Amino acid sequence: MTTFTRRLQKIGSSILVSLPKEWIDANNLNKTNQVEIETNKNNLSIRTQLSKRPSKDIEITYPLPKGESIVPTITGAYLLGFDMIKIVSKSPISITDRESIRGSTRRLVGMEIIDEDATNISVQFLLDETSINPQNILKRMSSIALGMFSDVISSLESGDKTNLETIVNRDAEINRQYFLLVRLIRSTIMDTRLANIFNLENIDILDYRIAANTLEIAGDTIVELSQSLIKSNLSKVELKKLHDFAKDMEEIQIKSIDSFISNNRTLAIDAIRLQRNNVTKISKIRSLLESKKQISLAFFDLIYMFEKVLQSWSDIADLVKPSYK
Repeated sequence: MTTFTRRLQKIGSSILVSLPKEWIDANNLNKTNQVEIETNKNNLSIRTQLSKRPSKDIEITYPLPKGESIVPTITGAYLLGFDMIKIVSKSPISITDRESIRGSTRRLVGMEIIDEDATNISVQFLLDETSINPQNILKRMSSIALGMFSDVISSLESGDKTNLETIVNRDAEINRQYFLLVRLIRSTIMDTRLANIFNLENIDILDYRIAANTLEIAGDTIVELSQSLIKSNLSKVELKKLHDFAKDMEEIQIKSIDSFISNNRTLAIDAIRLQRNNVTKISKIRSLLESKKQISLAFFDLIYMFEKVLQSWSDIADLVKPSYK
């Protein structure tokens, strides 16, 4: 990137600035050409491309170098915003790798195999990025995580562990949405047109990346929590103690996500206040347990996992920017 400095000039009632000759020449522009100007609060960008950006294609030579594998290679290309991913080989692609490629496309939202023969496989991203809203993706991730956590709470109350078996599969959908959001965020950083469509500043884009990562980690923790509950043999008294403080965590999650998406600082403060109250309850339970001669390690582990989930909601609320006058 080259930086140029120009002085503003007033001609008639207009304020003008000249464009660098080097940039004009590099893009083969003249006085009859049109350019696209995108404005943000503190900056603007000038583009020569007025239509939709060209497709980004990448060709992956098969077999891959030693130490590389096909799934992370395709996933990496997806996250980098490539629209067409072509796997090209001089010899037939193995059945194992073909199945791995099909499996990877199922885990990546919008990706479909559009062409395939013995030595070539073409995978294309079929969604229009301008129609995908980062807020909706984050809401989708949050909704799935909340449903998973609600089943954990219900299990603590009823003792029925049936629904806990399905939680790991639902976490896979959180991961799918997470990859889609990361792809969209990276595309937005490279294409200011998208940033304007979504009305996101650079700091907002970064915060969405952090919030999405926090939700993805929370989903993994809820899976770990559910698996531990399935294997545990806690007493009804212990289950009730967990339920008494964990039941309030659903409200904290809802307020944290809503405050982040709407940039509502008052709602964020309320979520943080509830989180602190919850931490106090957990600390009292832990103190009571530590005073006893016999301590259930499984119970302590579950408390720790609930704390990790609780901290995730608090971290998202902390991203909401304070209002400064």
